[in-house]
Amino acid sequence: MVYASPSWDGLPDRSAFIRKWREAGIYGDLTLAAAIDQGAERFGDSRMIFHSESHPAEARLSELHARSLRLAGAFYALGLRQGDVIALQVPNWIEGILAYQAAMQIGAVLVPIVHFYGPAEVSYILKASGARFLVMPDRWRNIDYMDRLSKLELAQVERVIIIGEPDDPRAISWAQLTALETPDFPRSTASADDPCVLIYTSGTTSSPKGVVHTHNTLIAANRMYDELGGLSPITLAAGPAGHIGGVLSVVRLVLSGGDTIMLDVWDADAAARLIHEHRVPQSNLMPYFLSTTMEAADRLGLSLGSIERCMVGGTGVPPALIERAEKYGIWACRAYGSTEVCTVTACYTGDPTEKRAYTDGRATPGAAIRCVDDAGADVPLGEEGEVAVMAPFMCLGYHQAEHNRSAFTPDGWFRSGDIGRLDASGFLTITDRKKDIIIRGGENISSKEVEDVLATHPAVFESAVLSMPDAVMGERVCAFVVTRGAQSLNLAEVRAHFQAAGVARQKTPEHIVLVDELPRTVAGKVKKFELRERLKLLAEERACG
Repeated sequence: MVYASPSWDGLPDRSAFIRKWREAGIYGDLTLAAAIDQGAERFGDSRMIFHSESHPAEARLSELHARSLRLAGAFYALGLRQGDVIALQVPNWIEGILAYQAAMQIGAVLVPIVHFYGPAEVSYILKASGARFLVMPDRWRNIDYMDRLSKLELAQVERVIIIGEPDDPRAISWAQLTALETPDFPRSTASADDPCVLIYTSGTTSSPKGVVHTHNTLIAANRMYDELGGLSPITLAAGPAGHIGGVLSVVRLVLSGGDTIMLDVWDADAAARLIHEHRVPQSNLMPYFLSTTMEAADRLGLSLGSIERCMVGGTGVPPALIERAEKYGIWACRAYGSTEVCTVTACYTGDPTEKRAYTDGRATPGAAIRCVDDAGADVPLGEEGEVAVMAPFMCLGYHQAEHNRSAFTPDGWFRSGDIGRLDASGFLTITDRKKDIIIRGGENISSKEVEDVLATHPAVFESAVLSMPDAVMGERVCAFVVTRGAQSLNLAEVRAHFQAAGVARQKTPEHIVLVDELPRTVAGKVKKFELRERLKLLAEERACG
């Protein structure tokens, strides 16, 4: 019986915008499968360099293309069909890129999963996405994926493929998969407007939301980057393969060429050496990555002066970081975006340091930005409102229909959940967050999800989780907790509880404040703005000694 792919019903109607973008030549009939074929011919000598202590590799685009076609035949032999969903929980390794390209050739829908997600998150994503196939390693650094596999709820997953040696009867090895390789399989007949990638990201709810991208939205994103920053002969890609940035790194290679260096774990010393050695001119980095790279360059006596453009985003960017980069000869700017709309704002060549450091930039090519009130009406210029976005590289919507009703306006604009203001020159400054999320090192963490896990601890009566500003990670997870019967509770106990729950370590609270009660409105809603003020006072007290 052929598996039926998940229904995409309930997504916002984009037909009018799609017609408009087609008329403008922004959208076309090119699918990623066709782009991979064309890229192998046009940019066959472009390289992907996989920097990893345990899993280093290097391959030219022509080689990746030939191998991915044979791998697609192997996937097809195992039962993967057009429209089926295949999940990849793989670091920045060559096998992940091959599986990505093979899935596109078949016309499958790819679900990239952040490689450090635990069994709880992965089980939810597998079930929600309807994945039939799952690819993961046997081990990466200190993570034993075979142990995690034993804890996964595989739902409708029929095939588990392990990069390495599986010790679970439900799985086969990568070697067993490649033994089935053949170039003979039905090529994809998908449309450029069909879903091809489904990325789950945390939001205000306890359950991750599936962001649906099409061939056209991802191709439009790459063209936007090329127009914004120009083509680059080599790029450093440091973000996880499970993020939208990791997906776009693969798209960039086949559409624009140039070499790509991928890191499977952040290593500032390695990044500084690679930038220095390869004269890397372009990268998109989180604040922590840029900051530690500059420190490493100082320590190692290396130059970072080759970087002609570095967009910094993923979490709050301190103005001082952009100003510091300037002293290193690095042209850097703040940028704002999301899994849903990639990069909404950035700065252009010629924009002064003040704008690059103290605003989040201007609309990127093809994007339109509004600041609106709760009713959806535009607020006056310079006043704060929720940032609403329209762009050809915006997602189709969320896989779960219930999330679309609040995320999109009736006419299709995406309501970001972030508060900002636009100045007379079109520069946007994000000032607050309407959504109840924490952005730790570029990773979205749902406050509700953390609160739900805390609620299962026997000592916790109730909690309120929010972001705590941090100079290194941008934000960290802080929990205000009311315990049952005034019991004691410490971070070690909380860490053990989250580990037992199978939740990613990054979501575990890093600071706990025990309180007698939580401040509430008359309607009973927790006043998180008051708790944020308490955190500011605590930070000031620490700064004063």
